[in-house]
Amino acid sequence: MYRREQTRPVKAGPLIIGGGAPVVIESMTNTDTSDLAATLAQITELKQAGCELVRVAVPNQRAVDVLPELVRQSPLPLVADIHFNHSFALSALRAGVVKLRINPGNIGGEKRLAEVVNLAGEKQVPIRIGVNAGSLERRLLDKYGRATPEAMLESAMDHIRLAEKLGFYELLISLKASSVPLTVTANMLFARESRYPLHLGVTEAGSSFSGTVYSAVGIGALLLAGLGDTIRISLTAPPVEEIRVAKAILAAAEIRRFGPRVISCPTCGRCQISLIELVKELEQRVAEITEPLTLAVMGCAVNGPGEAREADLGIAGGKNQGLIFCAGEIVRKVPQGQLIDEFMSFLYAYLENKADSEGTKDEN
Repeated sequence: MYRREQTRPVKAGPLIIGGGAPVVIESMTNTDTSDLAATLAQITELKQAGCELVRVAVPNQRAVDVLPELVRQSPLPLVADIHFNHSFALSALRAGVVKLRINPGNIGGEKRLAEVVNLAGEKQVPIRIGVNAGSLERRLLDKYGRATPEAMLESAMDHIRLAEKLGFYELLISLKASSVPLTVTANMLFARESRYPLHLGVTEAGSSFSGTVYSAVGIGALLLAGLGDTIRISLTAPPVEEIRVAKAILAAAEIRRFGPRVISCPTCGRCQISLIELVKELEQRVAEITEPLTLAVMGCAVNGPGEAREADLGIAGGKNQGLIFCAGEIVRKVPQGQLIDEFMSFLYAYLENKADSEGTKDEN
């Protein structure tokens, strides 16, 4: 089994994907791509949430026509998602997209595929080959009886051979299914066969709640196994929610950090403080902070002091009051009504001191 640093790096505009580069967060717009204003507004919202690469569907000529201006104005590198029409792929490349997502098997035959990969090579644009369990080739379904990990692997390797036969190697691969075990096993099998970077996702994962759970289990399992160079969370929800989930999964796998992590206990009969409300308020108050801190909010004296001391800053609850810890030391006992305000004051002071300390190190 290889790990992320062993995959073959490819360049997609300003991004390096694979070869040990940070795992890239991708999403896809759900606007009508030809509606330039609406699509740009959604891309801007995605960027503000932390998206790093955005894909747009290119299903018709109207979408093709808007691509040059969309590329010019987009605040994020743009990926074109194209099926069945190789001329749309050629137009997208000429428009300046940084990556194509195609299925070599449905682009119109080897001659047309050659046109696409030749222009992609000229423009130095990588291509992601997407294998989905729900759209496997009929011959593979006949051979294996259904969508299996082995069928998905064979589909991916066949498509790779098509591209390599044409002298094109700037590839990324995805193997997705709505089934978590099928997705995980297919990617594991692929990782034994190839060093091309992997784009991870559980396709058609579901609503905001169930889709988050399925994505966290599937993508998380692969990330913890050392696989994955880009990820996209597929939710039946506004795309910006996909970014929040992606960041949380990467943080939980301890692969990337995005601002503070608030750890908190589940509460029990020992808790004598309004912990749920405290945690909600704290998460809202620290949402704009980008420093990767660990903040603990604990409800009682059993685990509270220990957990709070292990965090950068923490709260350990008592009866309608709490202790504030900073760098492992108790700094104040505060009534519940003042607890968050006091905690935020200490947090900002902590960040200021940290920044001063790091500035001093840089000067030396």
